[in-house]
Amino acid sequence: MARPRKYKVGIAGLSCYTDLRTKKVYWRYKHPVTGTFHGLGTNESAAKEIATEANKRLTENQMANLFRAREAIARSSGKAITAQAWVESYSDILIKKVEAGEIKAATASGREPALNALISQCGIRPLDEVSTRDIATIIDEYTARGVPRMAQLVRSVLIDVFKEAQHAGEVPPGYNPAQATKNPRARVSRQRLSLAEWREIYVQAEKMQPWVSRSMLLALITGQRVGDIAAMKFSDIWDDALHIVQEKTGARIAIPLSLHCDALGLSLRETIKLCRDPVISQWILHQRASQGTGRTGEKLKKKTLTITFARARDKSGLTWSSGTPPSFHEQRSLSERLYREQGIDTRSLLGHKSQSMTDRYNDDRGKEWKVVSL
Repeated sequence: MARPRKYKVGIAGLSCYTDLRTKKVYWRYKHPVTGTFHGLGTNESAAKEIATEANKRLTENQMANLFRAREAIARSSGKAITAQAWVESYSDILIKKVEAGEIKAATASGREPALNALISQCGIRPLDEVSTRDIATIIDEYTARGVPRMAQLVRSVLIDVFKEAQHAGEVPPGYNPAQATKNPRARVSRQRLSLAEWREIYVQAEKMQPWVSRSMLLALITGQRVGDIAAMKFSDIWDDALHIVQEKTGARIAIPLSLHCDALGLSLRETIKLCRDPVISQWILHQRASQGTGRTGEKLKKKTLTITFARARDKSGLTWSSGTPPSFHEQRSLSERLYREQGIDTRSLLGHKSQSMTDRYNDDRGKEWKVVSL
């Protein structure tokens, strides 16, 4: 009689046995804590997946218990809170700020990568033992990956994490290792958009869905961000003006329908009139016909506007020798530059709190020649 086949499992808790009556191999999993066996049937691959997942969850639970025990011991002995525990408290602070209207929900969620990076780097170490080197290591990882803007954001978030910790008395006054790190330098690589380039892209946009070219006109005529353009409704028009509450800053702007872009020879009133069609919709930019998950008359997502602009740009055949090609957002800068030449108050139009921010949009990054006046 042949000897029973031996199986090399290699997964903790998983084993098998052969039923002598049926000659079938059955798999089972032994819980490492209770010692109870759980039958997993005859499917070897399924049994291995279940056992692996069970071990993973047990490890996660053990780590969570370890964190809680470490925190309890630290608290009872008067030691500092751990980095992970403070991140949880900081997250609660962010939730309260969102509820109070101090920050946007998107701002709070945007801070999560930085918080996760702090937990990954420092975990159960006492918060007051986190060093500048630890923070620099986190920031340098993002810089090395070629995302300096994200590195700047992470640094900014971690500075705020330790400011809140100081306020809560979890670290000594003035203790802020993130503040001591050098702010990563992020060189702007995205190209500005010239009016001539805009016109060539617009030609391609007119060959696409009607709302593609309409979105470009609204972007140049209003100077607003893509999210605010996507959110525009016909009901936002009253007292002969288009009213906008900016998604990013909450700035409230009323743009007169008589606003005229001389470079296009078009007013806001005329542009909105172009957006009206037989489709019944509350949105100025809307689906003309059901397509994919979108239904006729529905609001267009800002991601959709961004992607379709990029497609029209690529179809134009335009090339840029350096940096990344201009995105939908670059129409905001072009709008500012065109209106400033007309003498329009672009700071109010763009909804900026400071003139210095508006001046950033006016910078063409060496795009155009500066003509010397005689």
